[in-house]
Amino acid sequence: MLLATFSLASAQTIDIKGTVIDENGEPVIGASVMIKGTLKGDITDVSGRFSLGGVKTTDKLAVSCIGMIPVEVDPQAEMRITLKTDHEQLDEVLVVAFGQQTRSSFTGSAAVVKSETLEKKQLTNVMSGLQGQVAGLQMINNSGSPTATPSMAIRGFSSINAGTSPLIIVDGSPYDGGWNNLNPNDVENITVLKDAASNALYGARGANGVVMITTKKGKSEKATITFDSRWSVNSRATIDYDYVKDPAQYYEMHWSALYNYYMRDRGMTPYEAHRQANANLGGATADGGLGYLTYTVPDGEYLIGTNGRMNPHATKGRRIYYNGKVYTAAPDSWLDEAFRHSLRQEYNLNLTGGTEKLSFYGSIGYLDNQGIVYNSDFERATVRLKADYQAKDWLKVGANMNYAHSTSDDVGDGSGTSLFGITNTMAPIYPVYLRDGDGNIMTDENGKMYDYGSGELGGLNRPVLSRNNPLQENALNTDRDYRQQSDPHGLCRRHPARRPEDHRQRHGHKRRVTLHVHPAGILRLWQDRLPKRLHLQVQQPCLCPELPADR
Repeated sequence: MLLATFSLASAQTIDIKGTVIDENGEPVIGASVMIKGTLKGDITDVSGRFSLGGVKTTDKLAVSCIGMIPVEVDPQAEMRITLKTDHEQLDEVLVVAFGQQTRSSFTGSAAVVKSETLEKKQLTNVMSGLQGQVAGLQMINNSGSPTATPSMAIRGFSSINAGTSPLIIVDGSPYDGGWNNLNPNDVENITVLKDAASNALYGARGANGVVMITTKKGKSEKATITFDSRWSVNSRATIDYDYVKDPAQYYEMHWSALYNYYMRDRGMTPYEAHRQANANLGGATADGGLGYLTYTVPDGEYLIGTNGRMNPHATKGRRIYYNGKVYTAAPDSWLDEAFRHSLRQEYNLNLTGGTEKLSFYGSIGYLDNQGIVYNSDFERATVRLKADYQAKDWLKVGANMNYAHSTSDDVGDGSGTSLFGITNTMAPIYPVYLRDGDGNIMTDENGKMYDYGSGELGGLNRPVLSRNNPLQENALNTDRDYRQQSDPHGLCRRHPARRPEDHRQRHGHKRRVTLHVHPAGILRLWQDRLPKRLHLQVQQPCLCPELPADR
C-alpha cells in the first residue's frame, strides 16, 4: 500500500502603511512604492505617506523617486523608508550654449548620452547612437546603406516645407559636415538641448533644437594606450510577405490561371484547356505566356499534369539552340544573388595622458563596413589629435585636429527599377545569368554575363522589366565617393559631379587646417588651399559664430 502526502503552503498577506523620508527626515513627495515584479503600488502624498493592501510577506517593495537612489525593502505593517539623494545624477555635467552646468543648476530641457552608452553599440555615425536614448527625439532610418544617416526631429514638425534637422555643435563650433566623418570612439558625450531657452544663443539656427558633441580630451595621469577591435556580420533583416518562391509552384499557379481562362471564357473542354495551357505557359505575352520555360520534360509529356501539379519527371534547366549557339535557361533566386552576409570590422587605437598643465589625446580609427548588397561598402580612416596647455593662469593654448578619409559605394534607393525594387518583384522562374549548354555561367571581359530579358538568352524575352538587370549595373556602374576632411568641425565639404563614363566616380578633396588658441577669447586661424589666404578672427568666449565662408 502506497501512501502519498501533499502539503500546501501559502505566503501570509498583510496590509502595510508607512512614510518615505530623505536624509534630513523630510517627507518625500511623489515617491513610487511598488511590489516588485507587479504593477501594484502607490505614490506618496504630501506627507510622504503610502499604504498597500494584500502584500505577501515574501514580496519585495521597490521604492524610487527622481533624483534619489532607489531601494528595495521587505514589507512590514508599519514602515519608515529613507531615500538618499543621488549626488552623481545631480552633479552630472551638461554642455550647454554658454559653457557647462550641473544637472542640479540647469533649468532647461536637455538629455545627455555618454561615451559608455555609445561604446555598447556598433555605430558608423555618431547620431545613430541617440536612437532610443533621448526622450522626445524622433529618428527615422530611410535607408539600409552603410553610409545612411537617420533624419532627426527634436521639437516636432512645425511646417510642411521647413526642415526638422537640429543644429549640430562639435566642440563649441557649428558643424555641417557629414556625420560619418566623426568617429564615435572619439566622442566623450552628446548633449541634446530641446527647449527654446537652452538654445537661445543660436537664434533661428537653433529653432529645431541643438545637438552638442564633445570629443574626448587627455587627463592628468600617466599615459594610457587603449586598443579596441570589433567584428560583426551584416545581413538582410527584412521580413517578407508570404509569396511564391518556388519556380515549380509559380508555373503551377500560372497554368491554373490559363486553364480556368480557357475553360470559362473560351469554352474549351478540360482536355483542350489542359493542352493549350501547357502550350502557352512559356510562350509570348500576347498568348498569356511567361516568356520563359526553365524546365525540361521528356518527349510526349506535359510540364503540368491534369492534376495541376508539376510533372515529377521534369528537371530544372532547358537547353536552347539559338543562332548556332547552345544556351541553358535555368531559374535563379534574385534575392540570393543580390544580397549577402557581409563583415563589419572596426579598429581604434587611443593614446591619452598629461600633467597638471598639459593634456593630450590622440586616436587612430579604421572602419570597413560592407553592405548587405555588393558594392555598397563604406571604408573610413580617422585621426584625431587634441592637446591643451595651461601656459599662464590667464592663458590656455589648445589644438584640436581631426582628419578623415572615407570611400563609399552607393547602389541607390529601393524604388522603381533599382536593385532593391527589381529583386523583390522578380518572379522566381527568370534567370539572372546567361549559361552555356552545360549550364555554366558565361563570362566576358567584365566578368559574369547577365540576362537582361531582351533576347540575350536564346532569344527569350521577359514580359516584365525587360532590358534591365540591376545586378550587373550595380557591379559595373559603381557610384563611388571619395572624401578627405581635415577640419575638426567639418565645415569644408564639396559635392563633385559624376563622371559620364560606365565606371562613374565622384571625387571631392578639400583640406583645411584649424589652429585653436584660447586666451580670454578664442583665436582661430584658417589656412585654405584654394586660394591660399589667411583668415584671422577674434571672438568672444564660447559664442560659437559661423566660420568664414569658403573662398
